[in-house]
Amino acid sequence: MGDFSIATEKREIHRRMEGAVEVLHKEFQGLRTGRAATSLLEPLTVEAYGSPMPMAQVGTIGVPEPRMLTVQVWDKSLIKAVEKAIRDSDLGLNPSSDGQLVRVPIPALNEERRKELTKVAGRYAEEARIAVRNVRRHGMDDLKKAEKDGKISEDEHRDYNVEIQKLTDESIKEIDTALENKEQEIMQV
Repeated sequence: MGDFSIATEKREIHRRMEGAVEVLHKEFQGLRTGRAATSLLEPLTVEAYGSPMPMAQVGTIGVPEPRMLTVQVWDKSLIKAVEKAIRDSDLGLNPSSDGQLVRVPIPALNEERRKELTKVAGRYAEEARIAVRNVRRHGMDDLKKAEKDGKISEDEHRDYNVEIQKLTDESIKEIDTALENKEQEIMQV
């Protein structure tokens, strides 16, 4: 069978497809719904000490109440940078500082903003589906090459094709379910 390992190939395909789904979950966390969640600010980067740093590395993000986020900034000189990062994000948030505490009220979502967020969520999901299909295509190409090079038989090629398709279908289903849940969360008033 040579140096081509189907088990390794399958693990790699599975890992890469899971990675695409993982990225989607992270992107969804950053989409603002009407509720305060630390995951809203965590993906933001702050210009600190001449380079971009994750929000969580310049302060402690808190949720003191359902419609309020706070960032307890550790270094007073970074307060303006933290406010700017929040204001410049496309989350539609307006922070204000009080000493070293940056308060971020979470406004209720209007209907237009909800529809907009639903479209963004749909775009993220489509990018994840494309990523999964690309992983499948590369896997199928590798199998074709392995068969052509005599490393696997025609039957093995066919069997592994079926397995790769099954992995693909499972990943796409996971993406669709995540999108459905996120849309419901966004549309909840």
